[in-house]
Amino acid sequence: MTARVLIIVPTLNEAQHIGSLLDGILVEAEALDARIVVADGGSSDGTQEQVSARAALSDRITLLHNHRRIQSAAINLAVAQFGENADTLIRIDAHGIYPHDYCRQLVAEAERRKVASVVVPMLTVGRAAFQQAVATAQNSPIGTGGSAHRMGGMTGPVDHGHHALMRIDAFRGVGGYDETFRCNEDAELDHRMRMAGHTIWLTDRTVMTYYPRATMAGLFRQYFGYGGGRAANIFKHRMRPQPRQLAPLAIVPVVLLAALSIWHWAALIPLALWGLGCIALGMHAARKHPDQGTPLWAMPLVGWAAMIMHFAWSSGFWLHVLRRPFQRRAV
Repeated sequence: MTARVLIIVPTLNEAQHIGSLLDGILVEAEALDARIVVADGGSSDGTQEQVSARAALSDRITLLHNHRRIQSAAINLAVAQFGENADTLIRIDAHGIYPHDYCRQLVAEAERRKVASVVVPMLTVGRAAFQQAVATAQNSPIGTGGSAHRMGGMTGPVDHGHHALMRIDAFRGVGGYDETFRCNEDAELDHRMRMAGHTIWLTDRTVMTYYPRATMAGLFRQYFGYGGGRAANIFKHRMRPQPRQLAPLAIVPVVLLAALSIWHWAALIPLALWGLGCIALGMHAARKHPDQGTPLWAMPLVGWAAMIMHFAWSSGFWLHVLRRPFQRRAV
């Protein structure tokens, strides 16, 4: 028997995407006899109006007001209010693009593998030159450290992946998302799922397409949040950083060391090696992934995008470490 499905779409100012997204997943909701809950964090760009208009035409669509605004709270709220009548939740990101049978493939894979969570690969693509460069970096080890769900071509049990489907009993059993996490809430939940004995299965039967940040400032803010979230995760669970996470930790110290170059030029060497290495590896990634469409003149931007990601992640991580003693004192 097909599992009863709750499809949850957290939104905040997604007017450009939400209409076509709902039109697509409504077809899947009909096939799966599923409910779609759009948990909106207070959009002011017409997102809520578009959802309400479609909800008036289909009783499968519900608009839910997420007063906490963040995605983790959106999922928790939707499960709390509508999870009793469902066995499975599917998380849909409003800024992604999905195959026409995405939800059906997830449900079939969960039933086939008998697992609590199915995660999917992320195919990152860009439109303009800088966004294409970011996409190339994020699809390559230079930007992701070889994360399984970013590299593609892998399937099987993993520590973490892009959240797609979870059994609601397993989700509730570990307490849902930790709403103190504004970023990295997915990896934090995956850790608790694994500690509870659940399997997180990376499927190769479907994929989601993601458009990355299109500006340097937006990319920096995103990865700054990722770094802080990863630090919070490590401290909460007393985890050891993985080898692919150790290298970015050195970036802030390397940048600070460069300030000593006013006394001796040798202090610039680590910074120069990091920069040249990123540019070289970025150009290699651009040649290896011509499908991203990065123009020849923009290939060095792949390395530059990776440098922004590394520095932002490292900055977010170390800022969390520095703030931690004061946060403890406040408690």
